[in-house]
Amino acid sequence: MSGDKPTELPSEAELAEMSRDDLVKLGTKLDGVELVHYEEKWPVPGTRAERRAQRVVALWFAISALSGLAFLGVFLFWPWQYEAPHTDGHLLHTLYNPLIGFFLGLSVVGLGVGALLYTKKFIPDELAVQQRHDGPSAEVDRATLVAELSDAGERSGIARRNMIKRTAGLGAGVLGLSVAAVPLGALIKNPHSDSETKNSLWHTGWKSEKGEKVYLRRHTGNFHEVSLVRPEDVEPGGFETVFPFRESERNDEHALVAALKRADAPVMLIRMRPNQAITKRAGQEDFNYGDLYAYSKICTHLGCPTSLFEQQTGLLLCPCHQSQFDVFEYAKPRFGPATRPLPQLPITVDEEGYLVARSDFIEAVGPAFWERKS
Repeated sequence: MSGDKPTELPSEAELAEMSRDDLVKLGTKLDGVELVHYEEKWPVPGTRAERRAQRVVALWFAISALSGLAFLGVFLFWPWQYEAPHTDGHLLHTLYNPLIGFFLGLSVVGLGVGALLYTKKFIPDELAVQQRHDGPSAEVDRATLVAELSDAGERSGIARRNMIKRTAGLGAGVLGLSVAAVPLGALIKNPHSDSETKNSLWHTGWKSEKGEKVYLRRHTGNFHEVSLVRPEDVEPGGFETVFPFRESERNDEHALVAALKRADAPVMLIRMRPNQAITKRAGQEDFNYGDLYAYSKICTHLGCPTSLFEQQTGLLLCPCHQSQFDVFEYAKPRFGPATRPLPQLPITVDEEGYLVARSDFIEAVGPAFWERKS
């Protein structure tokens, strides 16, 4: 241990004048380190074999960098929007997730393999034995440790291998940029951007544009089939999931599919049993049509679908984190982490007997965000 060494310790002035090699020797001696075995991987620098090994390591780092760039390219520019089967863009859409997973994984693997190969091919083989000591190290021990670490870096040869340094730095940098791009590109959305359109956080696909009527449409499994909902279609105590539809979208295959795929579109249309006591939310007393009530299907906790309905208790259950909403009392949360009621969609019936939305939701659906007041 440092405190038990008989070796005379140098003064601060002597320490400042010692070379790195002298400090390394002093540090190992003071720390009670015995070097049992030490062997350079390349005793003669600059051989063809060494350059070949260096190119192999650099190749893996370059693969990491190129894969990271490919990930960024796919993540930012590949067509990710859903395309229905048998359409022109369906193949590109199905390749999106496999490609970003493949290139991000290859970037991580390339960086890891390059680091392992460098350790195996260039770090000297060393076996040392050191006696353990208790308590903090002395000042001289801390001074010599810096020299030992610097010496280890020098002996590894990384300082003179610019190709490996550059490719390793490029691979690590691109990988870090790729990882940062995920939350920056996918999780951040300005709630004030286009705040008056259906594509903002404040509105949904149920928002009427240019006064056009928005119908309640069921999903039959055929993305291009339009099946509108009438009040008599829903049995007392029954429910179904509905989506927005506009007549202007009837012959637009992309719009028909997009309306069913929007994250804020699903609505639970529930028909209460006769004589069921209902407590309505203040200011929303006329949002229902008779016994029919329409609530957003998006959980106000983290956005999962509240797709389980208990007829007897009137509870809507979110299967993700077990939040429960009481539709007998304006979809108020009864259990679980959700703290806000499900937003209610105001509905009515048009002159042809079809259910339509009177307006968009009067509050943002789904989880909260910074600008939201409740």
